[in-house]
Amino acid sequence: MFTNSILLRKAVLIIASAGLLLLLGLPLVALFFRSIETRAWEKTPGSGIPEAIFLSVFTTTITAIITLLLGTPLAYILARWSFPLKRLIAVLVELPIVLPPAVAGLALLIAFGRRGLLGSTLESLGIVLPFTTAAVIVAQTFIAAPFYVRAAQVGFQGIEMEIEDAARVDGAGGFTLFRSITLPLARRALAAGLVLSWARALGEFGATILFAGSLQGRTQTMPLLIYNVLERDVDAAVWTGLILVGLALVALLLSHWLARHDADDPL
Repeated sequence: MFTNSILLRKAVLIIASAGLLLLLGLPLVALFFRSIETRAWEKTPGSGIPEAIFLSVFTTTITAIITLLLGTPLAYILARWSFPLKRLIAVLVELPIVLPPAVAGLALLIAFGRRGLLGSTLESLGIVLPFTTAAVIVAQTFIAAPFYVRAAQVGFQGIEMEIEDAARVDGAGGFTLFRSITLPLARRALAAGLVLSWARALGEFGATILFAGSLQGRTQTMPLLIYNVLERDVDAAVWTGLILVGLALVALLLSHWLARHDADDPL
């Protein structure tokens, strides 16, 4: 009877897991087979795709650099410092992860639009963000940076304090300690988080279309191109979508590989 109970629980777990795997995997499988069935690669969306690919790579690279430079200090502070309202700040940093895309785009417009909170100040400095390439980068950073900050925070928290204390005894301190000890120990966690953040920026759509629009060669990234092409040719949209899926898959596999090898190769 006890054996039957174990088998029943395993069966329930397998069935439930299979149901979710089917829901998650079937759409991607369908996309792949649709592309083969219709030879979707022969129906590319024309001249828009090279510009969209270049713009996506360019903006996500800038986004990754900004995220690395600004997100690493923030992640370290959240991981190691104790101060008032720390939990609230941590929640605010991670909020864009669960924020509806339309709300994220609206918030960016209200903050940085011409009539927004900082719009007039930026305009007086000759800076106009909405519907520019810079707006794409801002939208991507707003949505994707929290993924890196969270991963980096976990990476810093995973470093044993005894290692840094021993380095201090040997005379290391301040930025030297951070650069020579802390960063190398957390490098794989940081790299995994950065790759994941880049992949999220690559797929950003909702906040971008509201804040930056969809102007070919200027703000039309790959996800926006897919949305526009879908109205004219589903098969062309399928092929464009598969390019994005491939890039995202490579990024995700790299992120998993880095995270998996973090414990095996801490130095």
